[in-house]
Amino acid sequence: MAKFKPPKTVRPPQGLPDRDTLIAFLRDAGEADKADIAKAFGLKGSDRRALREMLKDLQAEGALGKRGRKGFAEAGALPPVGVAEVVERDTDGDLFVRLTKGGDDAPLARLAPDRQEANAGAPGMGDKLLVRFERLENGEVEARVIKRLGQSAHRVLGVVRKVRREIRVEPVDRRSKDSLLLPEFEGRDLKDGDLVLAQVQPGSSRFGPKQGKLLEVVGREDEPRAASLIAIHTHGIPTGFTPAAEAEAEAALPPTLSGREDLRDLPLITIDPVDARDHDDAVFAHPDPDVRNVGGWIVWVAIADVAAYVRTGSALDGVARDKGNSTYFPDRVEPMLPERLSAGLCSLREGENRACLAVRMVFDADGRKRSHRFVRGLMRSAAKLSYEQAQAAIDGLADDKAGTLLEGVLKPLWAAYHVMLKGRLARSPLAIESDERRIRIGEDGNVVSIERRRSLEAHRLIEEMMIQANVSAAETLETRRTPLIYRVHDTPSQEKVQSLAEFLDSLGLPWNKGEAPRTDRFNRLLDETREGPHAEIVNEVVLRTQMQAHYSPDNIGHFGLNLAKYAHFTSPIRRYADLIVHRALVRALGLGEDGLTDGDISQLRDTAERITYAERRSMAAERDATDRYVAAFLSDRVGAVFAGRITGVTRFGLFIRLEETGADGLIPVSTLGEEYFVHDERLHSLVGERTGARWPLGLRVEVRLREATPVTGGLLFEMLSEPVKGVPGAARPSLGVRRRFKDAGPASRGGPPRKGGPGMARPPAKTGKGKGKKR
Repeated sequence: MAKFKPPKTVRPPQGLPDRDTLIAFLRDAGEADKADIAKAFGLKGSDRRALREMLKDLQAEGALGKRGRKGFAEAGALPPVGVAEVVERDTDGDLFVRLTKGGDDAPLARLAPDRQEANAGAPGMGDKLLVRFERLENGEVEARVIKRLGQSAHRVLGVVRKVRREIRVEPVDRRSKDSLLLPEFEGRDLKDGDLVLAQVQPGSSRFGPKQGKLLEVVGREDEPRAASLIAIHTHGIPTGFTPAAEAEAEAALPPTLSGREDLRDLPLITIDPVDARDHDDAVFAHPDPDVRNVGGWIVWVAIADVAAYVRTGSALDGVARDKGNSTYFPDRVEPMLPERLSAGLCSLREGENRACLAVRMVFDADGRKRSHRFVRGLMRSAAKLSYEQAQAAIDGLADDKAGTLLEGVLKPLWAAYHVMLKGRLARSPLAIESDERRIRIGEDGNVVSIERRRSLEAHRLIEEMMIQANVSAAETLETRRTPLIYRVHDTPSQEKVQSLAEFLDSLGLPWNKGEAPRTDRFNRLLDETREGPHAEIVNEVVLRTQMQAHYSPDNIGHFGLNLAKYAHFTSPIRRYADLIVHRALVRALGLGEDGLTDGDISQLRDTAERITYAERRSMAAERDATDRYVAAFLSDRVGAVFAGRITGVTRFGLFIRLEETGADGLIPVSTLGEEYFVHDERLHSLVGERTGARWPLGLRVEVRLREATPVTGGLLFEMLSEPVKGVPGAARPSLGVRRRFKDAGPASRGGPPRKGGPGMARPPAKTGKGKGKKR
């Protein structure tokens, strides 16, 4: 980390600063460590100790965040200067950049329009720039170009459109406005509707279609499974395995008892989604026989021992590190490991001997973990159950298979969970509800139905047992002073909490703007509104107020789970982070020669950044594939009327989520009426300049589907409801200007800038895999 050097011409007041002065100093500096701050304010002796306590308190309150190992910065702040990549273009043509190594939440910043061409020659998507971040008077952050560092490969995935003698490639990315023109000799064998990968040719004109070169024919836009194929290519999801990795997987042998503890007498069972093929984890619980722990329970969590098969430096390891994680689509999975391992030797299959790394945890009658120990074992799963099977058995509707496990396995598991639940409630992690949808694909590859996922106690049981196993891994490695990769989640930034407070004020809900963000305070807000008319939107806005969790070798805790130490340990088949933690445990506990190497340790920071990027890449691909499948499902219902609510408010329109399917689509602002509309960020509303009529976040509305474009995933709606009546002349433009908003264009080109915070973020995806996999 480059250390901050105070400017020679501006010297802060000497002596111990108050909290506002300290925060203002860090805001101007961008970042600084304790030594830099003490030097800038001339602190010595007891004042230095007081500064250390002040920094600790401000960090606990969420006012400050960590930057690197020792540095501090205002929570959610961007550095003064950084390398950024152009990642978004909105429908008004404005470009948005994100730090290439953004750390905590990697917010977007608008590229200053007055410098876009003069300094950088009109940057394009994927360009890397050295930029200076500046905060404007309205609070928005702009990025000003210092130097252009280079361009991306400018590859475009698109659909071939033959018009007269022209062969065009129309991008499948609905945020892109640029089509490519292919040479006639390259496109003579192409058909209208072909999905192709093309590259922008150097020296293409700034005006009109750019010249392109055909790289690959990917498929057809009308293929039923094109949605996931497009997402894979658009987001660069690595596919398949090298011959060397496949050969290593095929050469793997079943485990033996050598060097392992025999756990085959424990009736460990797997509980997973009904269609799961890879089974990472198995559980078992029984009462603690120790007379000193009356009412306590012993909980076993056994995890597939992937480290025994994927060694550092192997071909398998190289591919797994590159992929970072498995990526899940409605119709397919792109696994991190070859099927021979992911669904075979590493999967805890019923009745088969499997290598595992297990943790035995002891809980007291109040749900507090008293102790734990890790063992490298050999297990044999007693049964494979689905969540629905296990839950039905507990509810008195057991089938033949689950019925045989009810007394000896399932009831003890539930009894242990109810004890653990006491500890969870005392800890008060964030209790945000998620309305997840499941897309069912038929044998022909088309969408059969979109269903709301049921939230079962069986889901929560497995999630809590996995969380406690993850905590145990982090605690053990810290105690043994072994480096690891943590799963961290920072405190919400002051900016996000301020935005939340202003939104709640518009609903008449109290929130002290100076109040430090705490999970129990968020939970109290959610409880107070749960039965009211604003329950869904408050839940969603609280979710958007949170920072993004990520991986780091530096521990800052996990705000959402309200845990001081947390690491991912329980899913090594599909997450590389967990494999690193497994290797670290093997090294720390002397459980074998295949533990974390010195080379692994030297690359932990780079690995953490890589797998954080890979996770977000997969999430974006999964979301885009889901959008395309939903658009295909609704394409034959154009003209139908749906109930929904406003889940996003931007300067160019409203985002609507349908109640029936959870689908998200856009209503362009130009279709809302004849008057001027302005975006009031404080009220999270579009407000009519003449009448004061409002379209606020959370409003329930009725809409008609105007357009559904499966190839881009775009949905375009027409508003049928009336706005909330307002006070004439009450409109307050966000940027202090009066303007008429232009049509955002067809659904194939819609899409908001993902800026985070209420009313500005793209509505989050509503599909998931269960087990709290993104925590």
